[in-house]
Amino acid sequence: MTLDDKLAKKIEKATYQEPYRPHLHFTPEKKWMNDPNGMVFYEGEYHLFYQFHPDSMQWGPMHWGHAVSRDLLEWEHLPVALEPDELGMIFSGSAIVDWHDTSGLFNGGHGLVAIYTSASESTQQQSIAYSTDRGRTWVKYNGNPVIPNTELKDFRDPKVFWHHETNRWVMVLAAGQEIMIYSSPNLLNWTYESSFGKCEGAHGGVWECPDLFAIEVEGTKELKWVMQVDIGDGAIAGGSGGQYFVGEFDGRTFVTEPKVTGTLDGGNAVRWVDYGKDFYATQSFSDMPVKDGRRIWMAWMSNWQYANDVPTSPWRSAMSLPREVSLVQEEHVYELIQKPVAELFNRSENIFVDRTISIEEENTSIIPQPDGPFVLDLMMKGVNGGEPEQGQMVVTLFQSDRKKGCSVTVDFEQGEVAFDRAGMKNSEFHEHFPAVTTAPFSAKAGALHLQLVVDRGSVEIFIDGGRRTMTNLILPEQADSYAITISASGKKPEVDCLGFTIKSVW
Repeated sequence: MTLDDKLAKKIEKATYQEPYRPHLHFTPEKKWMNDPNGMVFYEGEYHLFYQFHPDSMQWGPMHWGHAVSRDLLEWEHLPVALEPDELGMIFSGSAIVDWHDTSGLFNGGHGLVAIYTSASESTQQQSIAYSTDRGRTWVKYNGNPVIPNTELKDFRDPKVFWHHETNRWVMVLAAGQEIMIYSSPNLLNWTYESSFGKCEGAHGGVWECPDLFAIEVEGTKELKWVMQVDIGDGAIAGGSGGQYFVGEFDGRTFVTEPKVTGTLDGGNAVRWVDYGKDFYATQSFSDMPVKDGRRIWMAWMSNWQYANDVPTSPWRSAMSLPREVSLVQEEHVYELIQKPVAELFNRSENIFVDRTISIEEENTSIIPQPDGPFVLDLMMKGVNGGEPEQGQMVVTLFQSDRKKGCSVTVDFEQGEVAFDRAGMKNSEFHEHFPAVTTAPFSAKAGALHLQLVVDRGSVEIFIDGGRRTMTNLILPEQADSYAITISASGKKPEVDCLGFTIKSVW
């Protein structure tokens, strides 16, 4: 038994007040969690399944954990949905509503179908299970696997959706370092259609957890398709991360736009989903109500470089905040916009700062930091409205006497936002955890908007209206109180600063 297991065993019941336990982000009550799975809306509930090891604080035989919510923030834990069987562990996958009983599993009615990877030591194959009672119990299909495999080592993480134009189900599936596309009339019999990605994007590690969805370009009726793909290593901030592609999809083949911009990787333009260390296995909710109309996704908030060792107990790992995703076209380039779901702001409580700070007059501005989770909105602009083209502004969080916090640095000359957790003492538990992550921005508008969502163990930064995001775990040293400091060098900007607390989900 490891030291982590001994510590977890002492805590028989989760208190939700443990050090670093998030107060906005989903966590299991106890034990190990990784990828979000089977995210679907059905009969008034959001379902979140997830990779779960109920017997350890580290990765092991995978089950599907399960929780439901009516507002995407307060979650009710339910019993394990799927357990390993003779075909192997229950790896990642998706869930849909079979509204018209195309599968024949619902006697003419409708219900939930989970599509997942059965993973043994020797092979990975695709299987399904179904539920007739709103996801409370599940029956595995007796004809599993529905897509057998005897050749490919990595063949997993099916994401399934209904394609109206071809009147068929479509599956995108990670296979090595490319995505395979299948179609089916009934979820039971699948036909291979095409592959994508062999010469596209970043290939620093194995591809995983794909997602494919249609979305309207903001302000238009133009429809584009977005393919999200994660890579196990070699992401922009090091280790695991996600990338996305924009293009066209006809039900069989996905083709990217001919010209894109982004960080070059091996001669290919790569557009990263998030520029932090801790945003992986991103998946969007299926079957969102038409009257809602949003595309909402979330990710596992960790990194395979150190995920098994993060010093939390009796649980390990959290999900990101759910995010609303949109698509804009600027200068002939399509870009994703990500923002926290609107439901987050329904939980806002007390304003702790609301003023314009002129750094030119004050060398450093100090703001008492709330004890619980909060949002900090910063609109930075040049003195007297001029462009902030020179100098830097630094915002430090979790600062206390003799304890170093984490910092956000805006470099107006370089057009870069940097997040630094490297100096925090508790970052030393693993060689890859101390890090400075960076994201680009454009200062052409003469102002920059940053929105920071700060929880007890994480900082999510939404840059320039969500055009870039940066998600990082943090491990603050415990203190009686913390402070937020704002300072600048070079050309001194003015900062419109609004901060408010968010009600804990516990």
